[in-house]
Amino acid sequence: MIWLTWRQHRKQAFYTLLGFAALAALMVPIGLSMRHTFADLGLAECIRPVAISEAAAETCNASFHRFSNQYGSLNLVAVLLITLPVLVGLFWGAPLVAREVEQGTHRFAWTQGVGRNRWALVKFGLVGVATVLLAVCYGLGMSWWVTPLTQAAQEGRLGAIVFDLQGIAPIGYTLFAVALGIFAGTVWKRVLPAMGITLVGFIGVRAAVELLARPHYQPARTQTFPIEGAGIPEGNRGDWVLSMGIRNPDGTMVAEDTRIQCPPGGKGPDGRVCGAELGLQPGAYNWELYQPADRFWLFQGIETGIFVALALLLLYLAVRRVRRIA
Repeated sequence: MIWLTWRQHRKQAFYTLLGFAALAALMVPIGLSMRHTFADLGLAECIRPVAISEAAAETCNASFHRFSNQYGSLNLVAVLLITLPVLVGLFWGAPLVAREVEQGTHRFAWTQGVGRNRWALVKFGLVGVATVLLAVCYGLGMSWWVTPLTQAAQEGRLGAIVFDLQGIAPIGYTLFAVALGIFAGTVWKRVLPAMGITLVGFIGVRAAVELLARPHYQPARTQTFPIEGAGIPEGNRGDWVLSMGIRNPDGTMVAEDTRIQCPPGGKGPDGRVCGAELGLQPGAYNWELYQPADRFWLFQGIETGIFVALALLLLYLAVRRVRRIA
């Protein structure tokens, strides 16, 4: 059974490895270039959690700006890269059962001394192991590639898109995509409909988890800082800011999704009191709701656990469905 599974899927494995090698050949030079620029601009010193002078802070901000201008367009590449797990689900998971049933070969496979349960467990198990190995390599490679971008970005590793690319989360995403494809194939029993359901289901679940669940894995923290003075507290870089605004001393929100940084003394170049156009009262302050940067691995573990659990549930349901296929 193992040998038969290998012969059936060796072309898929070959083309998958070929695509992985082509991706590495494209991304490794870009990653090396980013790291070289990051070092030349001295950004490694800027991200250290130590107090620096105002002049050094201005130099660091200018360097971060230069780095973002040079490599900011790679965020579009990152958007494309997060689709790779669902592609594995579409071309590995969806056809696994659906193609057998659509072509009628399941009747031969399940009447040659190999029971349905054994057939399903061997097939699903081997594909699952291959998926995990592929996802581990993908996660490690993307973690290496995206590190300069996350270090230069204000939101760090918890930011949208970059969180999905690195760490152990891709393992959960890829397993879920494959399991969803397998389950869809046992229900719709044709390859194209199974692929369509896999794509829609994967996007829907991923979006729901990212937008509705991820911000609440742990209770968010709040911080406040005055509108006059140095601005954002030291060490804020890398935190995932969920919400921000300007509040009056009584806590009333005056302006959402913005902050004010006024010079000491509270007056602008024209002599007007800073924030007067907003109707700010004396003692108004900036407010933020955020998830600390040091929760990255905790959030990775929680999200990976969610998708692995969903994958196991779908595989269990797929095995039950295989027993009922005529």
